[in-house]
Amino acid sequence: MFFEVLPTEIYRADGGALTYSSKINLLPGQLVLIPIGPKTVAGIVLRRVKNVDFPTRPISRILYHIPIPKHLVKSAYWLSDYYLAPLTACASLLIPAGLTARGALKTPDYTPPSTLKLPLIELNPHQQTALKSLQEASGGTSLLRGVTGSGKTNIYLKMAADTLKTQKSVILLVPEIALTSQLVKIFEQTFGNRVVLIHSEQTMAERRQTWLKILNSTATSTSTPAENPPHTPEPLIVIGPRSALFAPLANLGLILIDESHESAYFQENPPRYSALRLASFMAKTLDISCIFGSATPNLVDYHLSKTKKSLVDLNQKAKNTAITPNISVVDLKNRPAFSKNRYFSNILLTNIEHNIQDKHQTLIFHNRRGSAPITICENCGWQALCPNCFLPMTLHTDSYTLCCHICGHEEKVPKSCPECHHASILHKGFGTKLLESELSRLFPDAKIARFDGDNKKDGSLAALYDEVKSGEINILIGTQTLARGLDLPHLATVGIVQADAGLALPDFAAEERTFELLTQVIGRVGRGHLDVANVVLQTFQPDHPVIKTALTADFPAFADYLLKKRRGQHLPPFSHLARLSITYKTEKTTLAKIRQAHTLLSQNPQLSLSPPMPAFHERTNRGWTWQITIKATSRAHLISALRPFAFSKYSIVLDPPSLL
Repeated sequence: MFFEVLPTEIYRADGGALTYSSKINLLPGQLVLIPIGPKTVAGIVLRRVKNVDFPTRPISRILYHIPIPKHLVKSAYWLSDYYLAPLTACASLLIPAGLTARGALKTPDYTPPSTLKLPLIELNPHQQTALKSLQEASGGTSLLRGVTGSGKTNIYLKMAADTLKTQKSVILLVPEIALTSQLVKIFEQTFGNRVVLIHSEQTMAERRQTWLKILNSTATSTSTPAENPPHTPEPLIVIGPRSALFAPLANLGLILIDESHESAYFQENPPRYSALRLASFMAKTLDISCIFGSATPNLVDYHLSKTKKSLVDLNQKAKNTAITPNISVVDLKNRPAFSKNRYFSNILLTNIEHNIQDKHQTLIFHNRRGSAPITICENCGWQALCPNCFLPMTLHTDSYTLCCHICGHEEKVPKSCPECHHASILHKGFGTKLLESELSRLFPDAKIARFDGDNKKDGSLAALYDEVKSGEINILIGTQTLARGLDLPHLATVGIVQADAGLALPDFAAEERTFELLTQVIGRVGRGHLDVANVVLQTFQPDHPVIKTALTADFPAFADYLLKKRRGQHLPPFSHLARLSITYKTEKTTLAKIRQAHTLLSQNPQLSLSPPMPAFHERTNRGWTWQITIKATSRAHLISALRPFAFSKYSIVLDPPSLL
């Protein structure tokens, strides 16, 4: 017998399925080991074929008897076509890393089906109306735009419970488990051991066993009943980041995507893809519902949902006790307003003092880690740059080291300038670590905790969540880690140290990201726990449309502003965007190659091109990178034009969420 098998490792950039022989009849979707050259790799059986007239190699062995669901194999092919990615690289997403490692074939112990007991989930009238609209739009993708504190989680719970009743499983995507620990705990408390988590801290063996547990629990039949006894499929709720979409659920009935605006849903490494687009494809393939949930949805999704009439608004706060925060805008150019401290305005310091006295919490938000982002010599202008990325390194005063936030390179702070040997080394700008040390000096008796990308595991938000929620910690300082999804009963004040910091980035998505972050962090107060809610927003641009609309969480007004701007600039959602880049060790070769690509693409009248330009991170230890930004009114035209550059030294990113 002969079978087409799709390898899950790249053996040739444009390689696809290969034909193998087997003495055993195999099912589509079964995982096998196959020889490719001198290597043995995992493969997915696609179909049986008639006798072939060319020599074939035999399949080495069956890895696992239960086939993976058909919709996952279809997804690999769709990803390859939609994103011009190698098919075998897309196939590798379907199985956990290390599946072929020793011990991988052990079938998890089978647990007999337990009685499905689901709690009663009560919804308020506004939530019931929103749920009815989502149910009426079943069998496709809908956008649930719920203002912060409107109770989107209750709708998720109700839809998940209703899906489990039909013996169907649910996937709940979250940007990152650590950032949504509260949501995860609610689901675990509600659905108990039916919740299966997939997260980055699992070992390779744990991920493998979790994957096999999902495959075994939801399968309806197997090829070898003696080895894997047939059983009633168990509906599960799989929670995790974008990789959870590939959970081998044979009975998938619902996909929920929380905080759907988050950039974490786009995979930056090859194969590059959007989990949102893939989830929509899966939902359409299976004729099930896919729900994008967000208070500040991605502008493209918002525009599409309005066009397709699949937008559901939830504009009312869930709690009657919720209040509108008292917002103070402080102009950073008004130096008398900072007479007590250069980083914290007088009104913000007063708020912190009152909160400590009243046993309330303060959240200080600044989306920059470290102590100082720039280290320079005042005498000759030398700047501390990363030797790998050639970008400014950040000072971390706690360890007194310079750290690159791109590659992680660290080195000691020089006592004198390496160039002119002058002693006048300056550290400019500020980050969360400097704010932490400054607040510790100002409020020595307060318990302060900082949450950002520099936290060790024992100091992470997930590890200290109970202390944060109980109010034991007086002042929380952090980056976007603190902006998302937290419901803190003791939080009285949010202080935003420099609200317009992100607007200066040279990127079409800078305004969108800034609005999202500000709206999310402002939404942490006024949720109905306290009768006080204050926001102190410090900015150099108090009249900027992004700042003004974020203050009132007026997403429709913000969307109208930015959509008009995007239409004039022919940017998404009014065009399709791609970034073509290339990297070589020498700048001369890089320039020659990017100019060749530009010349070829310029011959296509259906494209709009930027000139060849250096990438945001132009020089790294890999070499020099230059890029071209390409726009087209039709995605098909974009794909057709870029196909000659696929599977080559050129890098293609379709629908990039950012051009940085």
